[in-house]
Amino acid sequence: MPHYLIQASITPAAWARLIQDPEDRAEVMRPIIENLGGTLEAYYMAFGESDVVLLAEVPDNVTMAALAMAIAAGGAVTDTRTTVLMTVGEAQEAMRRAGAIRYVAPGARAPAGVA
Repeated sequence: MPHYLIQASITPAAWARLIQDPEDRAEVMRPIIENLGGTLEAYYMAFGESDVVLLAEVPDNVTMAALAMAIAAGGAVTDTRTTVLMTVGEAQEAMRRAGAIRYVAPGARAPAGVA
């Protein structure tokens, strides 16, 4: 099952609500992700470029896209970024496959026999 890194910034209005009534948003997100067939692996509050960072395992890209849309539509976060993650093994397989691809950069001369 694919893993995803989700980063977001909390809006000023949502910060005001959280300051008024602090809550564990991981416990809000966990059942939502589980109902989608996934797992919330980690949920962190941060400071810097993102206010929230979470790692989740979700069945597929369409499910993750739907989750990201629902979160964005809620209006409590902005600058939502979702990154598809690969295991080291998956990356190694991609590297092996890349070695078999005969790509030619624009303006470069193609090796003999490559169109």
